[in-house]
Amino acid sequence: MTDRAHPRPIVLVHGAWHGAWCFAALQDALDRRGIPSYAVDLPGHGASTLPLGDMHGDARHVADVVARIGRPVVLVGHSYGGAVITQTAALQPVDHLVYLAAFALEAGESIASFNASGPRYEVRINHTVTRHDDGTSTLILPDAIEALYGDCAPVVVEAAVERLDRQPLVTFAQAVDATPTVPRTYVTCTRDQAIHPDQQRVMARRCDTEVVLETDHSPFASATEQVADLLASLAR
Repeated sequence: MTDRAHPRPIVLVHGAWHGAWCFAALQDALDRRGIPSYAVDLPGHGASTLPLGDMHGDARHVADVVARIGRPVVLVGHSYGGAVITQTAALQPVDHLVYLAAFALEAGESIASFNASGPRYEVRINHTVTRHDDGTSTLILPDAIEALYGDCAPVVVEAAVERLDRQPLVTFAQAVDATPTVPRTYVTCTRDQAIHPDQQRVMARRCDTEVVLETDHSPFASATEQVADLLASLAR
C-alpha cells in the first residue's frame, strides 16, 4: 500500500536507439514532485558496458533492477521499451505498467507481428532506419529528428541525436511470453511519426486507462510536465 508520504518508485525504460539519458528532464520533474525514479540503461545502450542483447535479455536486466529496488514499482516503457516492460512483468512482480507511445503487446506478439497484423501506416520513421550486416540498425539523420522529436526544443534535439546508438534488429522480432494482468495505462501521442496514433489507439484499448497528449513520439521531452504529473499520480 502506498500513500503520499511513501510513493512507489518509477522505473523508466527507454526505447530503441536511446539510453537512460533521454529521461533526464522527466527525472528532474519527478524529483520536484518528490517521486523517486530510476532510469535503466538497457544492455549496450547509454552508459552500459554490457554487450547489446535481445528483447528477452533486456527484460531480464530490467527485472533484476526491479528486484534490487525491493519495493512495488510503476514500470514505464517508451516505444520499444513497451515490449521490454511487458516481458519484465512476466518475470518480476510490478504494480503498474505505463506505455509512453509504446508497444503494449499481448502473449505471443512481437513488435514486427503487431505491425504486420494491421494496415501499413505511413510514418516518418519508416524512411530513417538503416540495417547493417552485423544485425543492428541505426537511424538516418537529420530525417530521424522529425520522426522522434518533432515538438522538442532545438537544444533538446541537438543533445539527443549525438547520443543515438545501434539497436539489434532481433529485438523487434521477439515475442513476449504473457499478457500482463496488472493495471496498465497507455499514453497516446497524436503527432507521433514513429508509431502511428491509430496503432497506439489499438494498443490503448488493451489497457485500463488511456491518456492522450497532443505531442510527438518523445513526450518525456516535449510534454515533460504532463508526463510527470501522470506518473506522480500513479506513484501515489
